[in-house]
Amino acid sequence: MKTHAIIPIFLPELGCPKQCVFCNQQHISGQQYVPGFDEVKASIGQHLTTMKAKQHIELAFFGGSFTALPLELQESYLQIAAPYIESKQISSIRISTRPDAIDHHILNMLKSYGVGIIELGVQSMDDEVLRLSGRGYQAGIVREAARLINEYNFTLGMQMMIGLPGDTPEKAIMTAREIVRLGAQGTRIYPLLVFRDTELELQYNKGSYVPLSVENAVAQAADILEIFEQAGITVYKIGLHPSDFLHNGDWVAGPWIPDFRQHVQALVWQRRFLKELQSKGTDMAGFRVNASDQNSAIGPKRSNIQFFEQKGLHITIEIDNKVKKGDFYAFYR
Repeated sequence: MKTHAIIPIFLPELGCPKQCVFCNQQHISGQQYVPGFDEVKASIGQHLTTMKAKQHIELAFFGGSFTALPLELQESYLQIAAPYIESKQISSIRISTRPDAIDHHILNMLKSYGVGIIELGVQSMDDEVLRLSGRGYQAGIVREAARLINEYNFTLGMQMMIGLPGDTPEKAIMTAREIVRLGAQGTRIYPLLVFRDTELELQYNKGSYVPLSVENAVAQAADILEIFEQAGITVYKIGLHPSDFLHNGDWVAGPWIPDFRQHVQALVWQRRFLKELQSKGTDMAGFRVNASDQNSAIGPKRSNIQFFEQKGLHITIEIDNKVKKGDFYAFYR
């Protein structure tokens, strides 16, 4: 079985109309410049020297709106990858872009260069939230872009955010369900953070925008993760990597904590364990899970064990690799 590896190329804000209230890609990615063609080629070569030939290797253009670039520039980047695709050193290409930068011509061009995955920065499927966030399109544009991407047999990814201006837990759930309905095969969930030098920072300083608390962000993300998991959708990422924004003072406010994803996954496991205890009694000794799920099932700093201890329940989480990843079973005293 092939393992999966990604060669990331960050193009901060390239193709972006720079109208979103929350965005400063240079702060988010920790990268202040756009790599030139020679740098991209060198980066690909350097990454390939560390990767095994049997891996499924994907080249990913992140950080900008790739298909909003001038067509010649899009093709220039893709032409760098072409020899690696032809020699099968790279298996496929992933791009991220805006829903309003997708059309038949673009999709035909991307297909010809071996692009396999298109991730749309959807953020919300509520028109008012999109307007207040400065996204510059309505939900109908997202639906049409998703339809076209599926029609051309690309793998569709969709990114959403929680805590946007005008957002509510109910609107976020609606967005998640719409992402499922539109056929996304992969998703990203990001809680909105306030960064320096953005319109959102001005709103935050005036008190007109209040970010989610960490507790609420974790709970909302857990609700959404459950929807995606039940639909069989791969969740690529939950929460931003700190990159350099913590060290440079670029993060102003909002629900950032280390290992945000593990906190979210731990809450999902906690809910599942609690439901099992409530339905089958409290004489359980604990739960057995696959080794790959152990850390999330126990929770950061044993948070789930402590949660049940506070309820007077002393349970253990044990490894049993006969248990399918994502499943569990209870054992009794």
